[in-house]
Amino acid sequence: MRPSPLLLFPVLLAALPAAAQDIAAGRLKAQQACAVCHGPLGLASAPDAPHLAGQNALYLSTQLKAYRSGARRHEVMAVMAKPLSDEDIANLSAWYASIKIEAHAPN
Repeated sequence: MRPSPLLLFPVLLAALPAAAQDIAAGRLKAQQACAVCHGPLGLASAPDAPHLAGQNALYLSTQLKAYRSGARRHEVMAVMAKPLSDEDIANLSAWYASIKIEAHAPN
């Protein structure tokens, strides 16, 4: 039985290259606004902040929009996301998604 094309849509969408957005603009915005907690390369420096490097752009965009709208609550992220435009969010998401990371399982 073949899966419905509609079920595959999120997978295909997530596979789109981040290059469709302005990665350089995202990097600049991240250095200005995000690096204090999430680190200059998306590897968190604050113990209660998540790593953003290598995250899926669609996931990051969805979460930033949720912080901006108030659907997802976090005192600091609400303030940080509120002024972001859709373009800012797309660029930030593209920047963090473009960072390549490796994961290694313990021996």
